[in-house]
Amino acid sequence: MSDRPARKGPQTHRAQVVHKERLTPHMIRVVFGGEGLAAFATGECTDHYVKLVFPLPDVDYPEPFDIGEVRATMPRAAWPRTRTYTVAGWDPEARRLTIDFVHHGDEGLAGPWADAARPGDELYLLGPGGGYAPEPDADWHLLAGDEAALPAIAAALAALPAGARALAFIEVAGREEEQKLDYPEGPIEVVWLHREGRQVGEALVAAVTSAVFPPGEPQVFVHGEAHTVKALRRHLRHDRQLPRDRMKSVSGYWRRGSDEDGWQSSKAEWNQRIEAEQEAAAG
Repeated sequence: MSDRPARKGPQTHRAQVVHKERLTPHMIRVVFGGEGLAAFATGECTDHYVKLVFPLPDVDYPEPFDIGEVRATMPRAAWPRTRTYTVAGWDPEARRLTIDFVHHGDEGLAGPWADAARPGDELYLLGPGGGYAPEPDADWHLLAGDEAALPAIAAALAALPAGARALAFIEVAGREEEQKLDYPEGPIEVVWLHREGRQVGEALVAAVTSAVFPPGEPQVFVHGEAHTVKALRRHLRHDRQLPRDRMKSVSGYWRRGSDEDGWQSSKAEWNQRIEAEQEAAAG
């Protein structure tokens, strides 16, 4: 055990499951509440995210739970695992936090947890974080991503002012995974792309690269699988010649062949390297 003083970690909240429903065959919505969310608050961002904390079995953690103390006083092998999820909705008056989970059977950690969750189950979460919101005076908005980015894309569309122009590309496994999205009246086009056995991101890259863009410069939000985001970042900067300052939020939420633990440990380096390479190519 380390003798280092405990570091102050991100704010910890204790959330309790109050409701669960299956939105599509592979998307589970869990609504959390409880007194443990009394200090939870979001700002103007539409891509707010939290880190869900999954304790390791047979490990005793200090109470009250504090991730900073855990990381400072316990060996790394004992640290709980965390998974990052976008906030699909937050109602401060009712104190209800909504998170949507992609579920593929026994695969992964958070999806199976959500499938088994029952009212009254508790989970610690850290955050929220976030940094993107659609600019009301943008010429238009380009939003693109897969299931992992769907909650953030939905929140961005809902936050658009009346009359805003947007083009959204959302890749899902098949037609049965489409969801009804709410957004204001205006020239907004939502294109659902069905993977249907193809590699993740293939349909998304093909659709964006072949699309006819509206006039003007878009504010860009592109998230999802890292290799897909890499290809779209290159296309938008190199082929479409979009200015760097319009690429407001472009990053991989996850990467094929890697769980979140592995991806998060290399994400910053990956993004910096890819951005540097593509900025050089864009001139």
